[in-house]
Amino acid sequence: MSHGTVRVGRQDPAVLRITLSRPERGNTVDSALIADLHEALDGAEKSDACRLVVLDSPGQVFCNGLDMAESAAEFPAASDHDGDPGRGAAGSAFFGLLRRLTETPRLTLACVDGRVTGGGVGLAAACDLVHTTERGVFSLPEALWGLLPCSVLPFLVRRTGFRTAGSMTLTTLPLTAREAVDRGLADELSPDAAPLVRRLLSRLTKVDARMIGEAKQYLSALHPVTAETERRAVTEFARLAAAPGVREGMARFAAEGRYPWER
Repeated sequence: MSHGTVRVGRQDPAVLRITLSRPERGNTVDSALIADLHEALDGAEKSDACRLVVLDSPGQVFCNGLDMAESAAEFPAASDHDGDPGRGAAGSAFFGLLRRLTETPRLTLACVDGRVTGGGVGLAAACDLVHTTERGVFSLPEALWGLLPCSVLPFLVRRTGFRTAGSMTLTTLPLTAREAVDRGLADELSPDAAPLVRRLLSRLTKVDARMIGEAKQYLSALHPVTAETERRAVTEFARLAAAPGVREGMARFAAEGRYPWER
């Protein structure tokens, strides 16, 4: 990939594996990662043989969410606000990535083996299937520094329903891997995702790739994420990020690399 944020591999023509490859940065989502994930999805969509896209990560962290340093730099402080709460190119780009995961005409599988936080929950929730090991821990801590997971929630609500998405947002309490399965955030809990991948391929390779796209398009139409949903998500995040002290909190987290409850 052009920015080196992911590794892309094909052990089977029917599978494109995308591995988040910046564990030292918690695989945080920034403009470079978004661009590389789009490029990888381009490759999957151009391959007639590809049926399944697997998104995984080595180590103890799947994804720590949005890159706070980049996000803090993007949004003005309240005193400097230009009167346009709708600014936020990064927020729009992230929302567009989540939407693409739901719409790409390939089955998408997120494999979680560790902590997944904030925007990382969005990456998982936007995929068609989620596998987790016992080490999976899912949380939305944004409220602890004055934010909300605005772009994540439309996709999380589609997956888990309003109750779980709301409780994760309001309490900021993490879900264990078992709780994630019980509440619909994850589909399977086991030590290894490989057997699930094999089961999926035994079916998907018998299906015309076009039908995967047709099914996802129809399913998306039943519970659409609209342009108005995106506008609201990006606007709300920008408004919250511009509040006094929030940008400083985001920058402090980026510098320290610790969550508020870890101090």
